[in-house]
Amino acid sequence: MNAKLSIVSSICVVLFLSACGSGPQSLIVGKWEVASASVGGTDAPSATESAKAIKMTAEFRRDGTATMTMFGQTLHGTYKLNGENELEWTMSGITRKSKVNVTATELDLTDDANRTITYNYYLYE
Repeated sequence: MNAKLSIVSSICVVLFLSACGSGPQSLIVGKWEVASASVGGTDAPSATESAKAIKMTAEFRRDGTATMTMFGQTLHGTYKLNGENELEWTMSGITRKSKVNVTATELDLTDDANRTITYNYYLYE
C-alpha cells in the first residue's frame, strides 16, 4: 500500500511540475553546476576539467538576480532572457549575451566565439 501511494504521489508531483510554465524563463530558475565545455561543437576536456575543478555554479532567481560562484568566490548580478534563446546577464558591471538552450535538467550557454558551457541542474542534497 505504501509503495503504491509513493508511486502515485511521485506521478502527481511530476505532472504538477510539468504543468507549470515550461518556457525558458521558468526552466532557468534554480542552481546549475558545470558539466562540460566545448569549442566549436568539439568537446574541450581541459576546459571541462578546469570548470569542474573550480566548482563553477550559476544560480538564477525568479526576481532577475543571479549569482555565479567559482574558486569559492561569489559574484552577484542580474539576468534577463531576450526571447526564447538569448541570455543577457550582468556581473560586476560587465554585461554578456549568450545563446541559451535550457531544459529541465540541462543549460547550454554559447558565446559569440562559439564556446559552449553545459550546466546540469543542481539537485540539493
